[in-house]
Amino acid sequence: MSDPRPPAAADEPAAVDDATLLARAAVALNKHAEPLRELGALFTEAGQPLYLVGGSVRDALLGRLGADLDFTTPARPDEVQRIVRPWADGMWEAGIEFGTVGVARRGHRVEITTFRADTYDQVSRNPQVRFGDRLEDDLVRRDFTVNAMAVRLDPDRPGGIGEFLDPLDGLSALRAGVLDTPSAPEVSFGDDPLRMLRAARFVSQLQFAVAPRVRKAIEEMAPELSRITAERVAAELDKLLVGADPVAGIDLMVQTGMGDQVLPEVGGMRMAIDEHHQHKDVYQHSLTVLRQAIDLEEPAEAPDLVLRWAALLHDIGKPATRRHEADGGVSFHHHEVVGAKMTRKRMRVLKYSKQMVDDVSQLVYLHLRFHGYGDGRWTDSAVRRYVTDAGPLLNRLHKLVRADCTTRNKRRAARLQANYDDLEERIAVLEAKEDLARVRPDLDGNEIMKLLDIPAGPEVGRAWNYLKELRLDRGPLDHDEAVAELLRWWNEEGSASV
Repeated sequence: MSDPRPPAAADEPAAVDDATLLARAAVALNKHAEPLRELGALFTEAGQPLYLVGGSVRDALLGRLGADLDFTTPARPDEVQRIVRPWADGMWEAGIEFGTVGVARRGHRVEITTFRADTYDQVSRNPQVRFGDRLEDDLVRRDFTVNAMAVRLDPDRPGGIGEFLDPLDGLSALRAGVLDTPSAPEVSFGDDPLRMLRAARFVSQLQFAVAPRVRKAIEEMAPELSRITAERVAAELDKLLVGADPVAGIDLMVQTGMGDQVLPEVGGMRMAIDEHHQHKDVYQHSLTVLRQAIDLEEPAEAPDLVLRWAALLHDIGKPATRRHEADGGVSFHHHEVVGAKMTRKRMRVLKYSKQMVDDVSQLVYLHLRFHGYGDGRWTDSAVRRYVTDAGPLLNRLHKLVRADCTTRNKRRAARLQANYDDLEERIAVLEAKEDLARVRPDLDGNEIMKLLDIPAGPEVGRAWNYLKELRLDRGPLDHDEAVAELLRWWNEEGSASV
């Protein structure tokens, strides 16, 4: 690599000299020396240059390069396949129409894309794929200058790394922690409006800021996001939420008008003052809950996308349920019910899976349940129902409820946390006595049909549900007691509907 001027990572408190930054990039790239040398040799032998490009170069300079590597080359896709086939452990062609060949090799996932010099249909915004012959033309069509740097592979150089290429001065932008576009932002976002949302994603992932001209263009062009498919929008929102600072990304999205297009319920919370009058509005409260939920995640585990979505959306029902009370206060009765419905509707619009929609909306629905606990006044039956309704979401619900405590009153905050400690202890005690994770009736369907002498059908379901409710109320029953209760219910109520 030639002597670039790689910038400091955004979170570094002071400027780092070029030699240190270059060393950091070299360390990151040397971890991948074997595939870099091997690929470089294959393409050199075929008479084609190969460049590490985009996010891979950016992340190497930031010292955060993962196992996935992105390359570009003037070689056309069929030639790329021919070159890498003997080397690859596996190949895929999902992106072949856009010039991308995917390759797996010894734990690395590699994507090699032919130079692109696309034009865009200004109605649908879909790219009209056109392959190019110049690296410069490929780089200038990328989203941001920090993603428009390249490193030529050279198998004869240490680590397989050759010349560093930065025709659009992405290094200066990276050093400053700024997202700017290679061409005028109006042109870039006109080509692909999703790049505006991608800016918010990179604000979260990289903790960078957007250049003033980029922010201005986003504010003016945010309505263009309505042209983008729900699936592409959802993919960017997920990447934003699992980033290092999703609050910053969400706030940029809301403040620039992008949120009005893709997630209007979040910005809508700015109008609802919360009932404790401890926050500027419910929107700011929700961002605080998101931060605190993230702090409760397990450090060794991946970011919890379900928890983060639930934390962000848990209060979206408040604007629709806001009521001004006679004493001057504000109430939001049943906002958890309304919010769960709104969550389900929005996530369906964004084409999320049924499981994702169910999980996030159920957490929103349950997040307020704990506030009826008081100072431990719940019966064992209420505790069982809390656990049963949460099901496999219980640990996430614990975190969401704790994160939702944002009061500045230290005494009240301590009491809420102590009460939740008490609830978790009661859950643990009951779990030691009975299987709360799978609360089922003490008699199964076959026994119910035999005892009541009825065929399979809705009456069996009614009896099963009665026994389950009894199980939740009283805990495990012995067999004879369960039989007696079933027969009593059937004689008094159940058989009446037959």
